[in-house]
Amino acid sequence: MNESRIKGMSDERKSRIDAELLVAERRLSERDSSYFASRFVRKEHWRCLGEFDRSVAFLDIETTGISSRAPITVVGIYDGRHMHALIRGQNLGASSLRAMLSSASVLVTFNGSSFDLPIIEANFPGSVPKIPHVDLKHAMRRLGYVGGLKRIERDMGIERDRRVEYMTGEDAVYLWRLWEKHGKRNALELLMEYNREDCRNMKRLADFAYKELKKSTFDTAAAHCKD
Repeated sequence: MNESRIKGMSDERKSRIDAELLVAERRLSERDSSYFASRFVRKEHWRCLGEFDRSVAFLDIETTGISSRAPITVVGIYDGRHMHALIRGQNLGASSLRAMLSSASVLVTFNGSSFDLPIIEANFPGSVPKIPHVDLKHAMRRLGYVGGLKRIERDMGIERDRRVEYMTGEDAVYLWRLWEKHGKRNALELLMEYNREDCRNMKRLADFAYKELKKSTFDTAAAHCKD
């Protein structure tokens, strides 16, 4: 916006872009992340992690199966400071989900584009706000890390509590059944700890992904400028 003209760009196009940048600056000052959710392509939503880092919700769900209609048993939400759990039959519902996510500016999941969010939408339509969503599975793949969340954690040297270190999604289903059918409180607590580890470790991955993607993006841009 500070340059009166840019080589290779018409005055008309520059004028449109300048106007858009002014709107973006205003929306950023208003902390309106939903504006950027509609302006950025999905794979670039990671950029919002920097400007909205104090209002990120790390979300992970547990279910009784893998279909889009599988009942949700636990929704874990971590805001970077506090962990919150919504449990089927207790406090889980569309209104409680909306309330829990109402202060979030960015949503972070691992494989949430394919699993968590479609299942939440099927079970509780309209409960997820239209804000930027960073799927760490895809963000980490851009940095050369492939596989599931636990494999990437191991590759990065991130350790889990030994009680849930080797747990899988199948174990999570089994624990829920122990709680639902037999009232095993320790099974529910272990399931919630498993969910907590997923949410908390996503923050570490998100911090890493933002730092590395920002670095690679601006290094590439700087190289192009030199050319």
